[in-house]
Amino acid sequence: MSRAPTPKKKLFEHLARVAKALAHPGRLELLEALAQGERSVEALAASVGNSVANTSHHLQVLREGGLVRSRKEGLQVFYSLSDSQTPVALLTALRRVGELYLAEIDRIVREQLADGEGLTPVRREELLRLVRTKRAIVIDVRPPAEYRAGHIRGAINVPLEAFPRKLRQFSRDREIVAYCRGPYCMLAVDAVKKLRRRGFHARRLEDGYPEWKARRLPVDAGE
Repeated sequence: MSRAPTPKKKLFEHLARVAKALAHPGRLELLEALAQGERSVEALAASVGNSVANTSHHLQVLREGGLVRSRKEGLQVFYSLSDSQTPVALLTALRRVGELYLAEIDRIVREQLADGEGLTPVRREELLRLVRTKRAIVIDVRPPAEYRAGHIRGAINVPLEAFPRKLRQFSRDREIVAYCRGPYCMLAVDAVKKLRRRGFHARRLEDGYPEWKARRLPVDAGE
């Protein structure tokens, strides 16, 4: 006769649902996309380069794990994070474990994200000081829709394709700090390279808008 599962085993079974929700690269990418703001299934599919059917399946797994929620508007289904802090904290913890113990992640970070000139990314506390003393300009290099959904207070939206037009308004006397979707987002890395080639002193933020918001630091929405 088999024993009934103990309360602890039942709890671990439910926690395993959360772990299952995280156990796919496509779902991690969807969480990063949703950390920028609410999106329709179709918009998410386009953002991550996947089919609508596949994206919908992954979103359902994330919802079963308690990480996202959905609402219906007409024929469209919209998804958002269950809250602005917990899923982001999970992604951050997962990233830290991976960087500490998986050599492959450390190699990719060093090869693709490391600063060729040896400049350390700007920490959140440092950015607050730089902005407060008007020594830095903060630029958000995400697409305009993501910027409107939420951005660091005072940041200017400068998508990469707008660089030739918008950079004329910036002074080379102030540092430029670029940020995008998160610590592994290449948009900010590319932005810093472009800025330096044009003679600006530029660095990227250590992570992105979701981590900034999760720390309850100043944010705004809209244009």
